[in-house]
Amino acid sequence: MTKFLLLCLLSLLAGTSAYSQTPPVGAVKAGDISKLDPAMAASRNEGAEVEWHDVTKWGLEGRAWTEMERLRYFDRLPAEAEKTVTPAVWKLSRDSAGMMVRFKTDATALHVHVKLMKEQLGMPHMPATGVSGVDFYARDDSGKWRWVMVTKPASQEMKVEVIKGLAPGIREYAAYLPLYNGVEVLEIGVPKGAVFEGLAPRQKPVVFYGTSITHGACASRPGMVHTAILGRRLDEPVVNLGFSGNGRMDAAVGEFLGKIDASVYVVDCLPNMGPADVTAKCAPLVRQLRSTKPTTPIILVEDRRFSNDWITPAKAKFHADNHAALKAAFDTLQAEGVKNLHYITGDALYGTDSEGATDASHANDLGFMRQADIFEPVLRKALAR
Repeated sequence: MTKFLLLCLLSLLAGTSAYSQTPPVGAVKAGDISKLDPAMAASRNEGAEVEWHDVTKWGLEGRAWTEMERLRYFDRLPAEAEKTVTPAVWKLSRDSAGMMVRFKTDATALHVHVKLMKEQLGMPHMPATGVSGVDFYARDDSGKWRWVMVTKPASQEMKVEVIKGLAPGIREYAAYLPLYNGVEVLEIGVPKGAVFEGLAPRQKPVVFYGTSITHGACASRPGMVHTAILGRRLDEPVVNLGFSGNGRMDAAVGEFLGKIDASVYVVDCLPNMGPADVTAKCAPLVRQLRSTKPTTPIILVEDRRFSNDWITPAKAKFHADNHAALKAAFDTLQAEGVKNLHYITGDALYGTDSEGATDASHANDLGFMRQADIFEPVLRKALAR
């Protein structure tokens, strides 16, 4: 018995078990869960022979003002905007939120080469897959968009195999870019000899102007933001102009909104505003858009309620006051004769069971899906679907 215990002790000191080759929990460094569960590992390259295709050669959806100069191809705002928008909006506009690239291939494996702008790959309340991942979808045989795989970022630059063993046949794919990181380089890779065709961006996007929620906090993957969900459901291109903490119905942003040939404008800024701000800025922004886009549908959105406002009365009152201010602005605009103006109420945007948020304020995937469910019929009506 003494000899057996000694062997067990020696095995543990060596980082193994007397009964298994799986390392004991204490031998695994914090954060390296992949040693216990390989399915949790970061994306890695399998070393296959790959042909790389630079997405800038055929273009991205979600990238408006394509005729205007940019400091970097993957910036959301053109270079000119740096002179007029706030420094915070400009900095946030360098994230690639909402951008998506489409292509066709018969490849049985997909690879991606991405170089990111920022070293920070995740946030305390949002995973690296959402902050810095590239998220792939494909159309199934019925034409419906279905999820394929997302990268699991572990470094600022990755050249990795995303998925292999894909069913044979040529199909259309979409890859959503990171939500809270910027992109310096993006290439799609397929095995040598595979058919590959880059698909040009579609025109007349649905344009969302909003806050951190529109920006994508706290989706688990880039394709799970309500703006992306709606883009797939409606089969429409989308421009995401969510500026975390800084979507405030600014006239400087409105100036650029009016230069987009949009199918619909969705203004969803209330989470970053108070009632006085809404009263002061909502109607002027709508009038500003109408000066250049007299008939394009505009949808005004009330702020979501904090998912714990049932037990935080001050927050509940804040939302109620904000909603009242937006409804008053909407009524004023309608009384002025503004046409094609639509409205989305905010009370149930995350649902009513308090389960739709990560941190009370920012949506989880369930909250984003619920928002998409509420937005969809209003968007279909605005698009005359």
